[in-house]
Amino acid sequence: MGKARPLLAALIAAAALAGCDGPRPANPRDGWRQQMAELQAAIANNPDEIAARVKLARVQIRLGDGVGAEATVRAALAAGGKGDYLRPLLARAYALQGDGGRAFEALDSGPIAPDMIGEAAWVAGDVHLDNGDLDAARDAYDRAVQELPRESMLWVDVARFRDANADTLGARDAVDFAIELDRNNSAALAYKANIVRTQQGLTASLEWYEKALAADPDNAGALIEQAATFGDLGRYTDMLVSLRHAAALVPSNPRIYYLQAVLAARAGNYALARSLLQRTRGELDDDPGFMLLSAVVELELGGQAVAATWADRLLAEQPDNFTARRILAVSDWADGDADGAAEVLAPIVDRADADSWSLLLAARVAAETGDRDASAGFLARAASLNRGDAAPFAASNSYGLLAMGADAEPLNPAKAIPAMSADIAAGNYASAIARATRLRDANRGVADAHILLGDAAMAGGRYDLAIQSFRAARDLDAGERTTLRLANALFASGDSAGSGAAILALRDSQPSSIAADRLAGHLAMDIEHWDQAIEHFERVRQRIGNRDVVVLRELARAWAAKGDDKRARPLIALAYRLQPLNSEIMLFYADLLEKQGDRQAAEDLRDKAAQIGR
Repeated sequence: MGKARPLLAALIAAAALAGCDGPRPANPRDGWRQQMAELQAAIANNPDEIAARVKLARVQIRLGDGVGAEATVRAALAAGGKGDYLRPLLARAYALQGDGGRAFEALDSGPIAPDMIGEAAWVAGDVHLDNGDLDAARDAYDRAVQELPRESMLWVDVARFRDANADTLGARDAVDFAIELDRNNSAALAYKANIVRTQQGLTASLEWYEKALAADPDNAGALIEQAATFGDLGRYTDMLVSLRHAAALVPSNPRIYYLQAVLAARAGNYALARSLLQRTRGELDDDPGFMLLSAVVELELGGQAVAATWADRLLAEQPDNFTARRILAVSDWADGDADGAAEVLAPIVDRADADSWSLLLAARVAAETGDRDASAGFLARAASLNRGDAAPFAASNSYGLLAMGADAEPLNPAKAIPAMSADIAAGNYASAIARATRLRDANRGVADAHILLGDAAMAGGRYDLAIQSFRAARDLDAGERTTLRLANALFASGDSAGSGAAILALRDSQPSSIAADRLAGHLAMDIEHWDQAIEHFERVRQRIGNRDVVVLRELARAWAAKGDDKRARPLIALAYRLQPLNSEIMLFYADLLEKQGDRQAAEDLRDKAAQIGR
C-alpha cells in the first residue's frame, strides 16, 4: 500500500453531511402525540368505538407509525368497521412498513368506498413509484389527484414522481402547489429545499430547510438532507448537531451511518469510517456514493482486493466513472497486478483530455511492465499539460443504422443520443441539432434535454443557441454540469465577462465545487488579484492534495507575484517533481532558485529545459 498512498491523495468525492443549531421551535408532533393519547383513552373507555380508532390510525400514519396504524385498523375491522373504507388505511400502514406487496393485497381484497378511492389510488401510486413502475404510478397519481385535488401531501408525492421522470420543472410546480395549499407542510418545504439545492445551489437551499424544520423540528428526512448540505458547505459543527438530532429520531437509518463515515474518512479516520459503513448492514450497497467511499476506505486500510471489488461493482453500473477507474487501477497496481491496472486506465489515458494524475500512474505501470516507450509517452503527455476534447466518435458503416434507429424513434434517448454523436463526428451538425431540438421540445422540464441541445449547438458553432439552451438547463439545475457548459459557451462567443460571472455564481452557490474554485482562481490570476487566486487554488489543493501541477504552478506564480519567493519555491518544487519534463515549470523554478542564490541549480534547470525544447 505504501506506493499507492502518494497517488491517492484525495480521491474521496465530497459527500454531503450536516446540521442545525440553536433553540428548537415548537413541535407539532407533540400535538399529534397528545391527540393520540386522548384517542387511546377514549378507546379504552369504549372498546367498540370505531370512529376513534379510525382517527387514531390517521394520526399514527401522520407520525409514520406503520406498525401502530396496522394494529389500530385491524382492531377497527374486528370491532365491525367497514372494510371498503378501512382497506386504503390498512394499505397505507403496510406501505409505511415498506411492504408494498401486502399494501396491494389489502387494496385488492375487496371493494373500496367511493370517498376512499383517491386515498387508495394515492397509496398505489406511492408503492408503484417505490417499485420503479413509473407508468403504473402515473395512472394511480392521476386518479388520486382527480379525487383529492387539494391534498397537500399528495402533491409532494406527485413531485417525487415527476422528479423520478427527470421532470424538474414539473416537480417544482407540484411542490410549490403543495406549499400553497399548506404553508406548514414540512415535507413539502423540505422537498422544495432539495429542488432549490439543485437549481440554485447549496446556500440558497438552507432557508428552505430551516422553514421545513420550523414547521416540524423532528422531520428526520429534512435533518439528514440539511446535514448533507452543511457538509458540502464545510460547516461540520452544524453537521454534527443535525446528525445527532436525526440519529435520536431514526437511530437505525443507514444514511446517517454513511454520512458519519464520510466525515470520518475526511478526517483520515478510515478505521472508524469502515466500522460506520458496516453498520448500514448492506442497505446502501447499491448506492454509487456508498460503493465509491467503500472502495476508498478499503484501499486506505490496505485492503486492495476488497477495494477493487467495490470499484468493479461501481464500474459495472457506471463505466464512465473515472474516479472509480482510478481507484481500481491503484488497487490493482498496489496488489502487484500492473497489467490489470493498465487495462483499467486505458479508457482514461486513451482520451485526449486525460488528466495528469492518470497519465503519471499509467507511466509508472507501463514502466513496471517493461514498456519504456509507452511510459515515456505518458510522461511526455503529462508534462505537456495538454488538454482537449475527447477523441471524436469514430465514423463507420454503423452511422446509417444509428440514423435509421433514431429516425424511427426520435424521442427515444437511447436511439437519438448515439445518432447525434455520429452526426457530430460526421460534421452533420444541423442533423444533430434537429434531433436534440425534438428531444428538448418533448422534455422542456428536463435539464438533460436542454444540455443535449446545447452540446450539439456548441459542436456546430451555434453559440447563441448553445447559450440559450445552457441557460434553460441551468434554470432547472444550477450545478457544475450546466454552469460550466454555460461559462464555456459564453467564453467561446466572446463574452468573457459573462463567462466569469457564471463561474463566480457557481462558486458562490456551490462552495464545494472544485471546478468552480479552479476556474475562479484562473480568472483572478488573469486580472492579477493574487490574494483571491491564492484563496481559490488553496481550497482546491486542500481538497485534492499536491497532485495537480497546474494548481501548484499557479499558487507559486501568485506567491512570487506578491514578492513571497519563500512560499513560492516549495510549491514549484512539488510541481517539478510531478512533471520533471515540463520546460515551463523548469524555467520558473530556475528563476526562483537564482533569486535565492542557488545559481548552479538554476543554470542546470535552464540547460535541461533547453535540451527538451530542441
